[in-house]
Amino acid sequence: MGEETGIWLYAVTRALDPAVFAQLPGVAGERVRTLGAHGLAAVVGDVPMDSFGEEPLHRNLEDLDWLSTVARAHDAVIGAVVERGPAVPIRLATVYRDDDRVREVLDLRGAEFERTLEFVAGRAEWGVKAYLEEPEPGDSGAAPSRRGAGTAYLARRRAEQASRTRAEELAHEQVLSVHTRLTGLAAGARTHPPQSRALAGHGGRMLLNAAYLVEDSAARGFAEAVARCDDENAAIRLQLTGPWPPYSFASLEKA
Repeated sequence: MGEETGIWLYAVTRALDPAVFAQLPGVAGERVRTLGAHGLAAVVGDVPMDSFGEEPLHRNLEDLDWLSTVARAHDAVIGAVVERGPAVPIRLATVYRDDDRVREVLDLRGAEFERTLEFVAGRAEWGVKAYLEEPEPGDSGAAPSRRGAGTAYLARRRAEQASRTRAEELAHEQVLSVHTRLTGLAAGARTHPPQSRALAGHGGRMLLNAAYLVEDSAARGFAEAVARCDDENAAIRLQLTGPWPPYSFASLEKA
């Protein structure tokens, strides 16, 4: 009896030549292929269920090295699809039991996929993160006498706390202003929960973790607007990433 396999779903697009994936292995090193139905193409791969079934997959997702390798392969396949036209990228670790089940999804959600493909066509996702710019500590001035040291220390701590509070209030105001401005330049906008310092790889506290769907023809202008916002808002630092496949605007929950 052969090894049990499942179907890993990468993306949904329109007709696509599977030769695109000739030199691009999938998450399990498998050959990536397409399944067609109703004018749509599901980009899939056959994966072993002893690694990608529900229970082993749950365990493997806790292994950061394994997860990183699989995520890179998943993103590489989606990137190859997006280079050739609009696509609906599917969330990592979406596995179906067989080809027929995938075709059922295309049948049930065909109209939804078509609307999404129309929406993301000619557009890409750009990420903008905003970090709190911590105020510099103030000059403590001349050393206080021993008698006044305690009072001076408390006064300094109160002043520093007040400064941090003002800086944070201003930063939140600037984040709202920036997000409103950038949303006006995009076809769509989404906000995600701020990431921790460790996950973000940045020393500052993240106040905004946003994604914007931007027309390809407007990408340069959008990047310039982010740079201007960064220059004009001293309480925050902005970080622009992209272009990315439209994960925040096209991903669908598993059916």
